[in-house]
Amino acid sequence: MLPVEVLEQAATEMTDWHSSGMSVMEMSHRGKEFVSIAEKAEADLREIMAVPLNYKVLFLQGGASSQFAMAPMNLLKGKNSADYINTGQWSKKAIAEAKRYCNVNIAATGEPGNFTSIPPGSEWKLNSGAAYVHYTPNETIGGVEFHFIPETGEVPLIADMSSTILSRPVDVSKFGLIYAGAQKNIGPAGLTIVIIRDDLIGEPIPGTPVMFNYKTHADNGSMYNTPPTYAWYIAGLVFDWIKRRGGLEAMAAVNNRKAGTLYDFIDKSDFYKNPVAPECRSWMNVPFTLLNPELDGKFLEESKKAGLVALKGHRSVGGMRASIYNAMPETGVDALIAFMQEFRKKNVKL
Repeated sequence: MLPVEVLEQAATEMTDWHSSGMSVMEMSHRGKEFVSIAEKAEADLREIMAVPLNYKVLFLQGGASSQFAMAPMNLLKGKNSADYINTGQWSKKAIAEAKRYCNVNIAATGEPGNFTSIPPGSEWKLNSGAAYVHYTPNETIGGVEFHFIPETGEVPLIADMSSTILSRPVDVSKFGLIYAGAQKNIGPAGLTIVIIRDDLIGEPIPGTPVMFNYKTHADNGSMYNTPPTYAWYIAGLVFDWIKRRGGLEAMAAVNNRKAGTLYDFIDKSDFYKNPVAPECRSWMNVPFTLLNPELDGKFLEESKKAGLVALKGHRSVGGMRASIYNAMPETGVDALIAFMQEFRKKNVKL
């Protein structure tokens, strides 16, 4: 979801942004109008995330999936190995791509438990000589989330925050690189945010394409080529919306309540179940199964009629999945629970 207020503002500005006579989609990315949009968006993101001055904020294309390659291309710095934490589908994709460029050490994996928990830090086998440590703080498909930031010493920590960025405060200084596709908590698909520490920029592996070199974008204010201007503009509206709501502390309080309310209902139910270890449950993605899987299709059909959409679980795990990102109001969670209660009443075998 996008915040309704953001969609309404974008609608009023669709054909004429601030009396410029142009839609944002018609602007030159180097014109003063769009430059002002871009600069405000970056300033607001820096403010709400408290991004230190020695970090660059980049607005790129290619999705988080391109970052699976850009990270090793730019951060190996002459080393031949990197550590990865495997906690699910998105970790697996990052690992597969990294193996094209270096030796990947799986320092920890949740695979033995079918990715329903985070391996305890005491069991991790980190390599002090690794170029970096990569992890996925939130796995959207399995609904597993880190509720701590790994300690990696002098080895740079990289995080794919696509599905958890802006959901709560985070200490950016503990990371060498944060990247996030925009389409969960930031804005429409097509934009990728990269926050990278200055000392990690430059010296990519030989043969790195110009567009895959972080220095290219850092040196050109993310405008080496035409950026995804409209997605950047919408992201800026979302950043402003977060500021008006009280920043990331306020977002965290609401997100914690939403997730807690839904998990509490599921845990007390004899009809629904969540497979994830309680200490590793995602605030953003809540998977659940029905007591009788044969009712899955009926649940999805009737929930859609009730105005509850996109509840089908990923094909790799089945069941249902409620994604409750920042813009989902608490009333949305309440509506889902009310439907789940009614569905149980109609279908439980007494």
